[in-house]
Amino acid sequence: MAVLPEVKKNYGKLRLLIGGEWVDSQTPTVNQTVNPANGEIIAEFPTATRQEARAAVEAAQKGFEALRKIALRERARMLFDMRQKFEEHFDELTRVLTQDHGRTIGESRGSVRRCIENIESACSAAYGMAARNEHIDQLASGIDMWMTYEPLGAFLIVTPGNIPMHAWSSFVPYALAAGCSVVISPSRQDPVAAEYVNRVALEAGWPKGAINMIHGGRAINKYILEQPEIQGLGFIGSTNAGRDLFEFCGKLGKNSSINGNGKNTVVVMPDADVETIVPFIRQGCFGMTGQRCLGSDNIVVVGDIYDKFKALFVAEAQRIKLGYGLDETTGMGPYCTAAGRDKVIAWVEGALSEGAAMVLDGRRPPASLAQGFFMGPTILENMHPDMSAAKQEAFGAVAGLIRADSLDEVIQWINTKTDLGHSACIMTESGRNARKFAQEVIVGNVGINVGVPQPYAFFPLGSKKKSFLGGAKSRMASMRLFLDEKTVTARWE
Repeated sequence: MAVLPEVKKNYGKLRLLIGGEWVDSQTPTVNQTVNPANGEIIAEFPTATRQEARAAVEAAQKGFEALRKIALRERARMLFDMRQKFEEHFDELTRVLTQDHGRTIGESRGSVRRCIENIESACSAAYGMAARNEHIDQLASGIDMWMTYEPLGAFLIVTPGNIPMHAWSSFVPYALAAGCSVVISPSRQDPVAAEYVNRVALEAGWPKGAINMIHGGRAINKYILEQPEIQGLGFIGSTNAGRDLFEFCGKLGKNSSINGNGKNTVVVMPDADVETIVPFIRQGCFGMTGQRCLGSDNIVVVGDIYDKFKALFVAEAQRIKLGYGLDETTGMGPYCTAAGRDKVIAWVEGALSEGAAMVLDGRRPPASLAQGFFMGPTILENMHPDMSAAKQEAFGAVAGLIRADSLDEVIQWINTKTDLGHSACIMTESGRNARKFAQEVIVGNVGINVGVPQPYAFFPLGSKKKSFLGGAKSRMASMRLFLDEKTVTARWE
């Protein structure tokens, strides 16, 4: 297969999106972003000033006032048009995402496809909102009552570096479907991908100010939240940063949807078809270089199939080819940042210091990849649920093997040994065990014979415990973030 061309070698100095226009920032603070596969600078981007953040908020308020006057059918048409624009720019978006983030081209194609699915789901949510309106005639003598859903206003959307496009689509299309405007604050890790997804979205003809984007940081995010026009926050990122913003929203009396870290487990039961499930678990542990909230780094093997599973899993991991994601033969790309890779290395070394044993060491990638932020698949064993490494998210292409005697024991570990609750998967041929696991495990997303329990767009990301804070989950459930109910009681006699 060929190595796909880059959309651009360098994207120059990125701009801010305010009121439907791409504008130069007046800030003296300019940052650089690099291609994680080779360390080459691919763009410069600004850290917006407070004045620019305020201008984005004012533009979003005007965008909201325009959006709420647009008929539901017209908003739905623009969502359909936006979906078509994503299809037209599909290849361009995937190559930009690979170059800016580091994932493989196949993973980028999957991510952009998830964006399209979210846009489709948002369109159905818009019509579903209308269908849920309730009207009761003659509730009492001469009295009618009805309830409607109304958009709240402008929202801040904060997206992470690991899924810059997918996270965007988990909130923005739904806000637009509801009639709300947005100010987007993307991660500093991959700003080119953030710009391109908004450029494509604007082609659908949204009113000026409906979609705004600035490059800021925590201080600017809090400043935006303080503005009276901003009604709330949609956030995907770390639990620590999310908790800080959740508490800040609470002080301000504003709504929020906070999606944080995970510590996910795959359980391999004695009756599992090991040859079939190993590729699924490989994808769950090493796909996207392990940089996703539904990825797993704990693998618990129940019973006497440990040795067989370990041998097949190590062989599968050893076949993964490291390289630049635009090479279609690449099986795993670099980490998005050098700091992210180094944090995973520190996690591995911490596990070793706690007594884990190295099975497959990916800390020293080939010398030919030294300019990028690479680390190969890494497998540890002799792990135990009481280890810090078994409780803390690696957020990398790492798998820790844990032995267990029973499913009850594993469920108890998942429910009590970590305060995070994104997902858990079970590999089994037993419907009884699968049902028990799904009912009893305290996580929001359960997988049965799948490595990544990714909900389709019209389901929420149903995380639990400290993996989620707020009043509404992301994706379809975010309509509860953007809408409020109003009841009307009318007397005619």
